[in-house]
Amino acid sequence: MHSISLGFFAVSATHLLMLGSLLLAAGVGHIVGKPKKIGILDVLLEMTLAGLVAARIVFVAIWFPLYLASPLSMLDIRDGGFHTWAGVAAGLAFGAWRCWKRHELVAPLAIGLLAAFIVWDMAGASRIPAVSKDTELSAFSLNTLEGKATTLAALANGKPVIVNLWASWCPPCRREMPALAEAQRRHKDMVFIFVNQDTDIAAAKQFISDTHLDIDNVVLDPAGQIPRAVGSSALPTTLFYDGGKHMVDLHIGGFSIASLSDALDKFAGMMQKNAQIR
Repeated sequence: MHSISLGFFAVSATHLLMLGSLLLAAGVGHIVGKPKKIGILDVLLEMTLAGLVAARIVFVAIWFPLYLASPLSMLDIRDGGFHTWAGVAAGLAFGAWRCWKRHELVAPLAIGLLAAFIVWDMAGASRIPAVSKDTELSAFSLNTLEGKATTLAALANGKPVIVNLWASWCPPCRREMPALAEAQRRHKDMVFIFVNQDTDIAAAKQFISDTHLDIDNVVLDPAGQIPRAVGSSALPTTLFYDGGKHMVDLHIGGFSIASLSDALDKFAGMMQKNAQIR
């Protein structure tokens, strides 16, 4: 399960696991530091904030030219644009600085972080959002906007595939669609498939017509069979398949031009590496 529904909201399982790990670290640290009345929750929160800020700054710096067209979008973290290792390094560096200032923090903070890391690793966080089982591209019977039956495999034709699950009523889906449409035009070595989740087919057609989007491979999945199969109820969700039947990555939430470019670069690198292995 890659996302969990909470009423009208869908929360990424990765984010919930991160929150749980943070609380676990704080709890273990509290137990270790209790004899000296030392708590580490404030330090953990500061480390998290320092890591997030650093991860965002580094990501924006890498993709700076793509943010220039809309500078305020640098502040819009909804695109998921973070440099993971920069964030980890900054968070740990901040924690080390706090420990240097207060030596009594070393034991509770180190043991708390170790406990959190063990649980994170055991829960398979390193494999999220990668998918642990294969999902056959041909397993889903879909229809085109014209009412013709098709499958993802037929549209993919053996190429690497990006499958975007979207709906016309979903604001992040609407925001990211122009970036995906542009990517479809630029990346002819990949196949982009837009799987609509509207129960009202007319709404999907109306959205495409109103926005004048020039996109290919729009198919309908009003029963939501693909989200159920991959374990993600959140929209938008984007799935990355290799040239066979294997899903190699999954992204929950909307893309910006920069975060989509980053994801496609990583996907292309993964495909190149797999080709060399074969």
